[in-house]
Amino acid sequence: MRKKIISYGRHLIDQADIDAVTEALQSGWLTGGPAIVAFEEAVARLCGAAHAVAVCNGTAALHCAMHALRVAPGDEVIVPPMTFCATANAVVYQGGEPVFADVAPGTLLLDPASVEASLTPRTKGIVAVDYAGQPCDYDALRAIADAHGLFLAADACHSLGGAWNGRPVGSLADVTCLSFHPVKHITTGEGGMILCDDPLLAETMRRFRNHGIDADPARRAEQGVWRYDMGFLGHNYRITDIQCALGGSQLDKLPQWLTRRREVAAMYAQALRNMADVSPLEEVPGATHALHLYVVRIASRPKPLRDAVLSGLRARGVQANVHYVPANRHSYYRQRLGDGASGTPVCDKAFEEILSLPMHAGLTDEDVRHVLWALGEALLEARA
Repeated sequence: MRKKIISYGRHLIDQADIDAVTEALQSGWLTGGPAIVAFEEAVARLCGAAHAVAVCNGTAALHCAMHALRVAPGDEVIVPPMTFCATANAVVYQGGEPVFADVAPGTLLLDPASVEASLTPRTKGIVAVDYAGQPCDYDALRAIADAHGLFLAADACHSLGGAWNGRPVGSLADVTCLSFHPVKHITTGEGGMILCDDPLLAETMRRFRNHGIDADPARRAEQGVWRYDMGFLGHNYRITDIQCALGGSQLDKLPQWLTRRREVAAMYAQALRNMADVSPLEEVPGATHALHLYVVRIASRPKPLRDAVLSGLRARGVQANVHYVPANRHSYYRQRLGDGASGTPVCDKAFEEILSLPMHAGLTDEDVRHVLWALGEALLEARA
């Protein structure tokens, strides 16, 4: 076993991050203060959005979005199965039903043709997932949404810093949800954010993150009033100034970290051209990939190889992973939806073959070479 373990993803913290957190701790504001507003404004500028609402995690961001978009019992929302279960769960939290449309075989992104085929009179909206960091075909999805009077939401928890036809992620859908988990591009420890251009949606989500109350303590203090009212049932999805101070410092480093991720991806792509039985996902023209994950497919003929390759990598100090167990294959959704949880053959086949190689800005060239060596050895071992 190699002493240094190479994880599939991890965060980077430097002295500037520590200083930013220390400053927040000494500011007099631990929550509800100016660091939150500053972080929201910085992300909104980067992403070309008018409004940003920071929350405690990416799942909370998705739930806020589904509430603001008025998902309710009886509504159907189309989602891809190749995603973390939180994408579909947020629909269920509002009483809606997720309808799983299939993904495109080359990219594993939501397939617009499958979306069209999944529409019913109960369809309320579409949630696109920028799987691995590559933006979906938002032109095609927007055309479907507009033609049928649906909302279009983006689960962009993988794609901060990406773009579609020159437009940044955050400006491509009615609402866009981000995650700042430690394995994402930047981190707040745990955290999330929703971006939109509609001020009413933004205000609804600000209230929803704070129990449905119409004014937070900072706003009441600014206005010199003490009264407040809970107009609807919300949640405590607030984030702290400490977390947002870290996020603001991390955001300054995003360009250089994206550059490093692209360098790592180029090294992988060059080596994989000459490696049998393994192929990366396709990158489509018009998409600027943010490379949260580097997903490859391990050939399953003449016999399934993926699980053996994964074990071989881990035995050689490479903590590769699988993203994801498709949401519709979890027992909860099989029991809840019955036949409605099936019907995604492209995703089903991909799940048996996909494997995520390490991808983060802290990887050295030596790390990448070791991953590639380990992958080659694991493949040889698996074929035997």
